[in-house]
Parts: sequence; C-alpha cells; structure tokens
Amino acid sequence: MHNVSWLLRLGELTLKGGNQKAFETVLKRNLQTMLAGYKVRLETRNGRFYLHGQENDRAAIEDALNRLMGIAGWAQTNPVQKNIDTVIAACITEGKKLAERGGGGGAINGVRTFKVEARRTDKSFPCNSYTMRCKAGEAILEAIPGLRVDVHNPDAIIRIEIREKAYVYSDGQKGLGGLPVGTAGRGLLLLSGGIDSPVAGFCMASRGMGIDAVHFHAYPYTSEEAKQKVIRLAEVLGSYCMGIRLHIIGFTKVQMRIKEAAPLPWATVLLRMAMMDCAEQIARATKAKCLITGESLSQVASQTIENITCTQSKVTLPILQPLIGLDKNTIIHKAQQIGTYAISIEPYEDCCVLFNPPHPVLRGNPAEAIQLYESLQLEPLIEEAIKEMRND
Repeated sequence: MHNVSWLLRLGELTLKGGNQKAFETVLKRNLQTMLAGYKVRLETRNGRFYLHGQENDRAAIEDALNRLMGIAGWAQTNPVQKNIDTVIAACITEGKKLAERGGGGGAINGVRTFKVEARRTDKSFPCNSYTMRCKAGEAILEAIPGLRVDVHNPDAIIRIEIREKAYVYSDGQKGLGGLPVGTAGRGLLLLSGGIDSPVAGFCMASRGMGIDAVHFHAYPYTSEEAKQKVIRLAEVLGSYCMGIRLHIIGFTKVQMRIKEAAPLPWATVLLRMAMMDCAEQIARATKAKCLITGESLSQVASQTIENITCTQSKVTLPILQPLIGLDKNTIIHKAQQIGTYAISIEPYEDCCVLFNPPHPVLRGNPAEAIQLYESLQLEPLIEEAIKEMRND
C-alpha cells in the first residue's frame, strides 16, 4: 500500500524555550488521539513533525491536520536523497504536478507565477540556500515554460528543506496556529445556540485551553430542537478541542422566578447573573479554572460595560471574554471558518432571547443588581438545577 508523508511546522511552539518539549508532547498526544484507528507513524525532529500514513487515509489525516491546534502549517511531502541533482529533479516534479492539476500551459488553478524558498539546516550540504533557489528556479523555468518567477507575490511556492533528509513540497496549507489543547488548563464555556459563544470557545482552545461547556435550557419555552442544535455545536467545537463535556441545565424554574418577581427591565441582566452563578458552581465542581463567555462590548443591551459588570458581580473565578473587542462581521467570519455558523443561525431560539424584555436596562448599577438578585432567593432553584443536570 502506498505511503504518504506530511511535514508539520510548529510555529509558536518553537518560542517556548526550555518548555518546548512539554508542548510538543501534548501536541503529539493530541494528533495521535485524533488519528486513533488509522495506521500512522509520527516523528519529531528539530521543530518539525513528520507524519507518515497511507494514501487511502489521506482525506481523514488531512482533515485532522486542519483541525489540530498548535501547528503553523503542513504539507504533503516525500523525502529525497540529499544531493543537489535529486533535489532539483524533485522541484521540477512539484512544478509539473501543479501544472498538470491546472490543465497544463502553466495555468495552475490561476497560478502562473512561482518562487522557490530553501532552508538548509544541515550546513554540510554543499549548496547554500541562495544557490539552491537559483538552480531550482532555473530548472523549473526550463522544464515548464508557461510559468514565470515572481519573488514578491507568487501564486505558488515550492519549498526545499535540507535536514537529516531533503524535503521538497508545494501546496503548503496554513495551520490553525496557537498552542496545543491541554497546555493551558480547562475552562467552562457558557454555550448558547448563537453565533458568538462557539467562536469564543474556539479562540480559547487555540490558546491551549481544554473546554467544557454548560448550556441553559428552558423547556418547554425552548424546544428540543434548540437543545439538539447546541449539542451539534458542541460536537463541531469538540472536533477542534479534543472533545467537549457538555452540561445541560434545566433553567425553567429560575427563569420563571425572575419573570414573576423581578422588575421587567432587569430580567436579562438578572438571568445572566444566575447563569454565571450556576456556571461558577459547576466549574468549581469540575476543576475548571475559569469561565468563558462570548460577550462583544455593546453588541446588545446586556453587553454594555455597566451590565457586564453587573453580570459578573457574583462570580470570583476569572472570566475570559476573547470576543470582547471584535465586531459582529469578524465573529461571523470566524464562525463560518470553523463550521459553526450554519448551525447557529438555525431558527431555534435560546432561553435568553425568549425572555428578553422590550425595554431592558442599559446601564445597570452593580449594587442595585446584587440587591435585586439576592431578593429573588434563587440559590435553592440553582442547586436543584445542578442536581438534575444532564451531561452529553
């Protein structure tokens, strides 16, 4: 069976100094977990990972690489003998492969220009990087007349790396970057059915944080479809985050107490205070080190700086808000990239939306918020909700 190899670039991990090996160990473990069940072999050397697998598993392996936090990029490559003639021949092969894919004539999916980049880690190799670039570029131009060189803005790059072996590749793919999931503790994400919170979870996972999630469900005011929507969001997010443990909390009694006993303009702020209170208790019980929310400053009434202050006033754990300075279009673009957007816009509303007052308080006073919250005596209802919590 034909074997295929991929070269993985580590990016930010190489800046970790004496801790780099620990980060690499987690990255290796994550990749092996994602590819469990596939026949693969992984080597690590000098800031590069080399993954070896089988051709018929290519699609699954490359899908895993596209979801792996902690790599700057990857490319399919095959090692060749470490001599200049073999390296140049491999460069020509890469150029022809691109040309054939585009139907010949130098039109490579719109690619008409290229450049060669070379890196020589093994200084015993007789040609330096500049000489390799020149020789390879001349050979490609001669073999494929339809292409031309553009060193400033090329349509395609053919790369040479001289290490313990010689590697030649093109079509390099950009990785997700960041740090391997599991190198920065665990956080508890407040996951609604909207656009923002899955993106917030993704952002923190990209900084190495493992993610658990809690969702507040208000049956029968929110439907079974709304809950299933959140479960699917957690599954998509979990494909990047090495899995997610989702806690589903029935919050109907809490919401009805707020609706019946609280001033109507305060309903959303008080509900969010109750969610944060409940989430913190779950986080402490599950050893999560922080809460993660999807607020974007002033995007909606509950996200003014005053109301955010009210919402957080009962919580002592750190609260991470990775979207706080992003606009909606930026968040939507990221949601589309990671595959959560199409699910998030399905027309099944979460409990926050259904109980929104027509004229909410815009700039709540934290002291007043705490006084109102304590007057509602929600703690027994929150404790009951936690006892009845479901895990998916």
